[in-house]
Amino acid sequence: MAQITASLVNELRAKTGQPMMDCKKMLEKTSGDMSAAIDEFRKKGIKSSLGERAATEGRVAGVASGDGKSAALVEVNCNTDFTAKSEPFLKLAARAATLLLESPQSAVGQAAEITTAATEVSQQTGENIRIGKTAHLSNPDGAVGLYIYGITGKIGVLMSFTGKPSEDLIKQLGGHIAFARPIGLNRESVPTELVAKEKEIAVEQAKATGKPQQIAEKIAEGKLNAFFAKRVLLDQEFFNSQVFKGSIANYLKQNGVTLAKYVRLEVGQA
Repeated sequence: MAQITASLVNELRAKTGQPMMDCKKMLEKTSGDMSAAIDEFRKKGIKSSLGERAATEGRVAGVASGDGKSAALVEVNCNTDFTAKSEPFLKLAARAATLLLESPQSAVGQAAEITTAATEVSQQTGENIRIGKTAHLSNPDGAVGLYIYGITGKIGVLMSFTGKPSEDLIKQLGGHIAFARPIGLNRESVPTELVAKEKEIAVEQAKATGKPQQIAEKIAEGKLNAFFAKRVLLDQEFFNSQVFKGSIANYLKQNGVTLAKYVRLEVGQA
């Protein structure tokens, strides 16, 4: 007979949404066989494993420190948007984000208080509740800004600055990053293989129109600049021309700050 450990009981509880003691008794009955325990619950009319249901909905929760030096984001997933809007789910998400802020090195999804709370929400809703991606930024010598896209609650952005960004700048830049989906902060942050691929495609496109190699190379450089302007944050045109007309780099410069790093999390996105 397999040893009935607390983690085994918690696993069955997470998969079935049943009370802890019921899960322990069922595992004892099935000699620690997880599959058999689930089958026994199914015989009692319990739905098959909650964990088998695709958790594609959810929210991104964020919390910032009082001194503005650090902030954290946590994605929490579930099965329906209805549950993602519910109070128990949102409380769980906020609790997970707070834990990450207080303990940046912790594996939030495996923390006992979070797994227990997630199981409780799962029991209440009948849905698969899971902790997804997490992010934490700290800048003792600068500032960290937090932005949550309020319309859906599904996108969160963290930004680490040198200088003193205003609340409006944090809101505006966070909104731009949420909307524009940059692939990197600057040109140097773009994977070299991606740059090489874009250049190769541009060269071949130019050569296909009859341009010689040397001219094709120059055309490719121009297309790469256009690629960076579209995909790289500092090169991108600020998304709200009524607030500022120009690149993100110039927007930051005008406000006397530098962006050292950013993180963007979106529900369901890698």
